[in-house]
Amino acid sequence: MNIQQRLPQIIARRLSTSARLRHKNEASSTEEHTTLLSQPLKNCPTPLYAKAGSETFQTATTKLDNGLTVTSQPKFGTFCTVGILVNAGSRHEVSYPSGVSHFLERIAFSGSSLYKTRDEILQAIEKFGGICDCQSSRDTTIYAASVSRDKLEPLIELLGDTVFQPLLTDAEFEQAYDSIQFEIQELDKKPDSEPMMTELIHEAGFRGNTVGLPRYPQADTLQNITHDTLKTFLRSYYTPSRMVMAGVGVDHDEICRLSEKYITSTAKSPSWSLDGPVLFDNSISQYTGGEVKVEKQFDLSMSVVPLPDLAHVSIGLESVKFTHEDFIPFAVLNMLMGGGGSFSAGGPGKGMFSRLYRNVLNRHHWMYAATAFHHSYEDGGIFCIQGSSHPSKLRECVHVITQEFVKLAQGTDQVELERAKKQLQSMLMMNLEARPVIFEDVGRQILATGERKLPQLLCDLIEKVSNDDIVRISQHMLHSRPAVAAMGELRRLPTYNEVENALLSRDGKLKKKFGLFGS
Repeated sequence: MNIQQRLPQIIARRLSTSARLRHKNEASSTEEHTTLLSQPLKNCPTPLYAKAGSETFQTATTKLDNGLTVTSQPKFGTFCTVGILVNAGSRHEVSYPSGVSHFLERIAFSGSSLYKTRDEILQAIEKFGGICDCQSSRDTTIYAASVSRDKLEPLIELLGDTVFQPLLTDAEFEQAYDSIQFEIQELDKKPDSEPMMTELIHEAGFRGNTVGLPRYPQADTLQNITHDTLKTFLRSYYTPSRMVMAGVGVDHDEICRLSEKYITSTAKSPSWSLDGPVLFDNSISQYTGGEVKVEKQFDLSMSVVPLPDLAHVSIGLESVKFTHEDFIPFAVLNMLMGGGGSFSAGGPGKGMFSRLYRNVLNRHHWMYAATAFHHSYEDGGIFCIQGSSHPSKLRECVHVITQEFVKLAQGTDQVELERAKKQLQSMLMMNLEARPVIFEDVGRQILATGERKLPQLLCDLIEKVSNDDIVRISQHMLHSRPAVAAMGELRRLPTYNEVENALLSRDGKLKKKFGLFGS
């Protein structure tokens, strides 16, 4: 039978199949439409519901015999976030080549005694149904992972093995080295100035000590980091007494038992030898003030969207450590100043009521950005305002920033202050809805102070901040030596003495400069 003879049979068969499918879909649709919304769907797992008032902000803390602190916070859900926080960062590198902690961040989860390669670790985490990450900062290194709660035991075993028994193979070492080199090159090319300006203002404010030490290594210092360097750093700072095992969404007794089983036993026999030199530094940060300038031409040709030619300047003054009673007023002050870029959503002034928007970006069209930052640590801090403008307007940019600093000592009106406090309270509470944020908040507070201040207490402290507090801390700042950091084309940058004199004046204005052809 040829194709022409078979064609009517094929068409009939397809029409029959189509009719059956249409009938099945119509029946299914009818069944779906008849299912009441008050009844659960068929073949669905039984849902879990959080009980009203079951979640609390109470944090449980236990210190094990080897010095490791274990802390946990209940959180409804089937997933948990667990990690190890180490009191070690770039501020502890005074006796080491710059970038050791950053190198350890890159080499984290790369291979250990249980899992020989990074791929094996990532595949194991994937089997646990989660993700992992490591982040280092100036004072803390965090190893963390979010997984299904029933995979808690293998996760803690993996964390203890990764932290205390890294292999540090030549292949992983070279891969981390290449990754950091690429990152350094990218930082130098990117028009985004914030990472580098943060580095420079710390360098200017804490000259050559603790948090003023560079977080990102230079190419020449990167070459000085060896296997022995990393092992010495691990031996010196990665000890249980300088660590916190934190968990959110876990049972406290269970995480204590597992930490005792895997972390304590693993810490006693790390793969890197306990015998050897220990280079330990416990210096207290010393605020110095000063000036750091980086003459630089930004390469804007690589950008898809045309970008303006900008120069950046940051002026900082001494603030307080995060355990100081004035830390909360400084947090309110930071929110009150606010700031951002002139191309923020809606444009400056549209629903943006922070002082740097109203007084700076909304009045000076040549200001590309103006933002306040507060960096606070266990033994000191710096409050700064960073601005960006065309290089020809750099002197005017500094002039505006110094005026805003001096105006702070004149206080604030009640409406502005109340708005800043409510914004800070809402930001605090909304951020604490996310499990990873809760984990970092709990871990960092326990690592730094040994206890956690509950969010409600922090909200009450924010509510008590008054105009007198703002005036007092502003006057305290203005009596400190300024830190000045600048990057870009800096021909129009005022001298350090001019900035210092402006901050000591009553109006914060730079003195006019007169030349042969006028001011």
